[in-house]
Amino acid sequence: MNNKHLYLGILTLTGLIVLTLISQVKPDPVLGDTNPSTVDQLRHREPQPLRWLLAASEEEKIRIQVYEQASPAVVTIMTSDAMGSGFIVSNDGLVITNAHVVRDATSPVKIVLADEREVVADLVGFQGQGLDLAALKIRNPSNLKTLRLGDPKAVKVGQSVYAIGTPLDPQLQNTYTSGIVSRVDHKRGFIQHDAAINPGNSGGPLLNSNGEVIGVNTMLINPSGNTNIGIGLAISIAEVQPFLVALQKGDSSMIAQQPPQQETEETTTIAQLPVDGQPISATLKAGDQVLPNNTYVHLYAFQGRKGQQVVIEMTSKQIDPSLFLYLADKELLIEQNDDESTSNFNAKLVATLPEDGLYLVLANAYEAGETGSYELRAIVK
Repeated sequence: MNNKHLYLGILTLTGLIVLTLISQVKPDPVLGDTNPSTVDQLRHREPQPLRWLLAASEEEKIRIQVYEQASPAVVTIMTSDAMGSGFIVSNDGLVITNAHVVRDATSPVKIVLADEREVVADLVGFQGQGLDLAALKIRNPSNLKTLRLGDPKAVKVGQSVYAIGTPLDPQLQNTYTSGIVSRVDHKRGFIQHDAAINPGNSGGPLLNSNGEVIGVNTMLINPSGNTNIGIGLAISIAEVQPFLVALQKGDSSMIAQQPPQQETEETTTIAQLPVDGQPISATLKAGDQVLPNNTYVHLYAFQGRKGQQVVIEMTSKQIDPSLFLYLADKELLIEQNDDESTSNFNAKLVATLPEDGLYLVLANAYEAGETGSYELRAIVK
């Protein structure tokens, strides 16, 4: 099976634009001196094309405003063997990016600013808890634009989001895409979204409609292996804020604690999951794929049909199992479970499949860095 799971230092997603209707519209100038009864009829027709056009125009204005406000603070990071994105958060040149973008870099690191100036920066720290975060400091900073951080508690499923970064090639610096928040996992500290991102977007900002950073794009689970199809994840700004505090106090690590990942299309194999109850025995270990909260994960896939009921169980005596079930093509979370009951930490999920298609199962440990053997079984009826 040619299925892949990519890091965005080399990564992917689909884009979706959500139009929001404005609540107040000025009197339609095209109505002119039309008599009141005609005006009333026009205003109460559904849908009202002019209002739809005005709503689209308003959304367009927001998109343009976000880009013009935020893009000057987004940078391209170049090392001898990697390329990624980042963003400036302070006037003295502090840049946030992903740890995997600069893990193997030798200081100083080359940074290309949005205005095409080339500067150098020094590595100043990695997130000490193993999250995929790193910080750089630009030497001799001058005339830098910065980004504001948003409120992590205000992030809602369905809200519009925007991504800026350098996908695929340095010549595509500050490429801009938009989408929506598909899911928020406060417990694990990441945001799932569908703004289109590609290899090179790692470390770039995920923005809200105010141009504030709400996440750091970091990885993609791509069941089909195609560009722009998959589950995109950004580290929540809630995880970035403590990292910034640690940097100010000098408490950040100078060693990237996340296990090294090979940034190639061969980094992940998605195994076939039997659906007849046949158990699979496997072991989560150092070097396996890692989610943004630094938990190890294995990926499995099966074909399902609409209306079928699936029961998936993950048991272990060595780790606290956690399960996620996605409809792969639509990046739709169907069900999740990390504890079968208050007294049973094994994971079990039961779901009715909403349509025919490829389904993706994420089997991982609940705690960061947790390793150990487990047994996985699935039954589809």
